[in-house]
Amino acid sequence: MDTNLRVLTVDCENAFYRTSKYPIGPFFGPVDLGLHLSSRYRTLNFGAGLLAASIFPGSNRLVVTGYSPCWGGFYISSMGGAALVFDNLGINMLSLTGKAAVPSILYLNRVHGEEIEVSVVPVDVNRVWEQDPGGVYSMMQEALDLFGGRYLEDPRVLAIGPAGEETDFGGIGSGPIINKKMTPVDTWAGRGGLGTNMYRDHGITAIIYGGTFIDEDFRNRQVADQWFSDKYEKKVAAKDFEATTKYRFDPKFGTGGTFGVNYSTLKGRMMAFNYQTIYWDEESRLKVHADFIVDHYLKQFNEETIVPKQQKTCGEPCTAVCKKLNGEYKKDYEPYQTLGPQSGIFDQRAAEKLNRHADKNGFDAISLGGVLSWLMECLDKNYLSPEDLGVVMKPRFSPDGFDITTDSMLNAELGVQLIDSILYKRGIVNMEEGARKFARQLSRDRGPQVLNCFVYNAYGRRGWMVPNQYWTPGALSPMSIMGKYYMYYGNDFLPPRELGHMNAGRFLGELSLDNMGICRFHRAWAEEMLPEIMESLYGMRTAFLENLKITASRINSRNSSIFWESERNFDYIHTFLKRQKTVEGKQDPELDKWLNLFENDKKEASLSFWYEVHKGIHESLREF
Repeated sequence: MDTNLRVLTVDCENAFYRTSKYPIGPFFGPVDLGLHLSSRYRTLNFGAGLLAASIFPGSNRLVVTGYSPCWGGFYISSMGGAALVFDNLGINMLSLTGKAAVPSILYLNRVHGEEIEVSVVPVDVNRVWEQDPGGVYSMMQEALDLFGGRYLEDPRVLAIGPAGEETDFGGIGSGPIINKKMTPVDTWAGRGGLGTNMYRDHGITAIIYGGTFIDEDFRNRQVADQWFSDKYEKKVAAKDFEATTKYRFDPKFGTGGTFGVNYSTLKGRMMAFNYQTIYWDEESRLKVHADFIVDHYLKQFNEETIVPKQQKTCGEPCTAVCKKLNGEYKKDYEPYQTLGPQSGIFDQRAAEKLNRHADKNGFDAISLGGVLSWLMECLDKNYLSPEDLGVVMKPRFSPDGFDITTDSMLNAELGVQLIDSILYKRGIVNMEEGARKFARQLSRDRGPQVLNCFVYNAYGRRGWMVPNQYWTPGALSPMSIMGKYYMYYGNDFLPPRELGHMNAGRFLGELSLDNMGICRFHRAWAEEMLPEIMESLYGMRTAFLENLKITASRINSRNSSIFWESERNFDYIHTFLKRQKTVEGKQDPELDKWLNLFENDKKEASLSFWYEVHKGIHESLREF
């Protein structure tokens, strides 16, 4: 196996490029090397793991690293399957510097052992974004139309949409190409707004890449099976099949994928109408979960997607087949949660309409859903007017008398109008510098109630991130990277200091996966096996684990998390604790202590809770 990581650095201003080598040991993958490069040169980096194109399932995740415009610090985002084609370039990482004079497409191609072809070609972004099918999808097709004929094998395209120009939370979309045709199985490096980075800092609207370079990939199934048999008494395929049950089909719930299994199991932990369900009693939450979700939203999904087995992979051979589809619409839990129940939408047709408009325009859909549901509550409670937000209607934002199909569609249509207001700056809407700055300004002009119903994690002066969609304190933890699963999101109560320790443990586990380009859906074996694999292939088990600790400490040393600014964040924690006591029946003196503190002074208790989590994180992620 090669003992160096190969990096292609492209100056987008003039298409000049160079290749560099970085030894394995000091660096193991796209995260630690991306941290080094982006810290030193402010680059945007796209990397494959050392095991890309290997025998291991889930090893072809393309990892994007750089400075996040919305979070305000170093960030890691990734997309499934895109590293399989990237490996055909014969490099481990693409690093972008400089900025193209006009919006451009970056073309990369490598034929066998020849030098990589590099071109930066101007494109009329507005013309492309406005033509069918629109936005990101049109930009992917434009790159394929212009350059697809130059490739001997199917390439891959990464593209951004208008959100990358008009907001700080534009994502990067992609999708497998089969026989030179785009497929609807889109995958996203959405969290962190690195699509905005790609456009604003480098002037790149799309990257098309591919080739036929053949390097040394680990393909010895017999050896790999022996490793797994020694550890699990199962071969690779059998262990991976077991580990990915949830994402394929779980017979315990009669459904599959993150959408199916999560909505089957949430019950009283469900969140809807911009988190207002946290204030309801358990009976009310269970009723909405049963009537709106299980008997309609989830039922539609099962009938239309699970039963006919409309499922695909992200572009690599994988038994998880986690991409659950209904025609061109891909169904994942978190975007169909924030742009679903959180936005007052419980019908698949309405959710498809809103999610498609979000994806087409290139948003981080999870963050967008948090923003839209917040604005909908502001409209519903008359904190803001339709004229303020450049829309012509108000939402149906209560379960009382709610018509699942009609009112869901009304809210979806309002969501589409709000997206257009964000993109075209209608009314007083301007999110070029982020939703948090916009919310703070509104709170000064219209009163604190506007900010106090917006749920987000704050970082530095302007950084923000809509949390992962689980009602658990871990989702609001002061970690150096939030919005991913670099934290503990279990449903049980943990004392906050211990939660900080658990967050740190998950940080290390998830970091090991991203640095190897492994999909987290395979984490049940990957986190345990990766050190052993590094030892077997490179003799570097100890170096791998030490590098992991050092990288985590370096990322954590930049932690600029800010204490919660929204009162609903306080209530999110308080109501979780109350539910642990009254519904889950948790008997714990530590829980009783925190409940008393919250009852006496909610803000002071929140500050103490936040700092205790912070202490646990920092004392766990020390290099020494």
